[in-house]
Amino acid sequence: MSFDRFFRLASIPALVVCALLQFAAAAQAASISLLRDPDIEHGLNRLAAPVFRAAGLNANRMRILLVNDSSFNAFVLDSRTIFVHYGLILKVTSPEMLQAVIAHEAAHITNGHLARRMQNLRSANSAAGLGLALSVLAAAAGAGEAAGGIAIGTQNSALRSFLAHTRAEESSADRSAADYLNRAGISPQGLVDLHKAFAGQEVLSTRSQDPYTRSHPLSRDRIRAAQAYLAAHGDKGQASPEAQYWFARVRGKLSAFTRAPKWTLRRVREEQYKDVRLIREAAAYHRQNNLKKALKAVNGALSVRPSDPFYHELKGQILIENRQWNAALAAYGKAVSLAPRDALILTGYGRAQLAAGQPKAALKSMERARAIDFRNPVLLRDMSLAYAKTGQTGMAALVTAERYALQGRLDDAGIHAKRAVAQLPAGSPAARRAQDVLVAYEQAQKRKRRK
Repeated sequence: MSFDRFFRLASIPALVVCALLQFAAAAQAASISLLRDPDIEHGLNRLAAPVFRAAGLNANRMRILLVNDSSFNAFVLDSRTIFVHYGLILKVTSPEMLQAVIAHEAAHITNGHLARRMQNLRSANSAAGLGLALSVLAAAAGAGEAAGGIAIGTQNSALRSFLAHTRAEESSADRSAADYLNRAGISPQGLVDLHKAFAGQEVLSTRSQDPYTRSHPLSRDRIRAAQAYLAAHGDKGQASPEAQYWFARVRGKLSAFTRAPKWTLRRVREEQYKDVRLIREAAAYHRQNNLKKALKAVNGALSVRPSDPFYHELKGQILIENRQWNAALAAYGKAVSLAPRDALILTGYGRAQLAAGQPKAALKSMERARAIDFRNPVLLRDMSLAYAKTGQTGMAALVTAERYALQGRLDDAGIHAKRAVAQLPAGSPAARRAQDVLVAYEQAQKRKRRK
């Protein structure tokens, strides 16, 4: 599992547009930290696949990414990615509740809410209007403090009107989510339970809240609407052993890496799945720097599921973080043979190859990984080292510039982009990529000078 800083406008072209619109500094503050783990992401996608199919979305193209935040939240920023806070996963108590979250966010995509919100952003023709649109986008993504700061100077009446429109979208998304769940054979009761759990997170009493300054309807209204749907349409859901397993596995590994090892080891015997219990033990012992017990536990999990690429990947992570380069290389190699298209496993394999003194082979693995998933700052960091070790200093500067840009660190990105432009062949694809970063940096500098 790795911790990555991720810029919400997750591509260099989007960053250029952001800078040209002159809100790069505000958007930079809205970067988020991701938890990247191939096992957890695979499990989330297994849980989401039936929901995506029911919503008419291509399950093979959709992704769920985990946000390093303990709060109860989820959001979408584009038509292919759903972001879920790890705190939400640890707080829900059934796979149906988590699938209800995914169904709700998928509904924002299929109902065209993202396109309408971006149109509102594009149509903003004043600083106040632009600030309002940005504040709503930030609030929808869970950045409450940033949203308040951006919205300074906007008219309260305009804010109330805009959020009322957003609340209508949220109600629409709830109705669609219930339909998707029923079509997928998943109980919509999960949606009711989810809203009840969310109601417990509300700090203010409903009497003290102004419904028109909230981006979501009141939880009591959402509960009533979900219950009314069940009464009208029935519950076509059936318990799924597969969903139960992947839900336990996702939560088990996630809790083992985010909660204290002693907490995990005290509760691990409650786990009903033997392999999940063992990977939780492996993660806890690894975090306690007990290599012997960690390897014993992960090998035990592999004895249960010998062809599971993610257990081989976990073994590789444990070994490489204990400087066992050759053994880590073998573990990651096995994982890649079992899951050759998993970008995070390929990233780990490339890191192991680099550590084992094989920078050329590492670059091949990393380039394969980046072709699948370009939004991985850890991968870009490792690629810059591999390029440097193979004498490709221009490419090393380029991927370093891109890494900083995707993290919202435009000043650092500009330094390395200039270096890359000076060293790469003029007009080459790599040089054009460096120019994209440089444009974003220069626009941000112009904005600073005008202040």
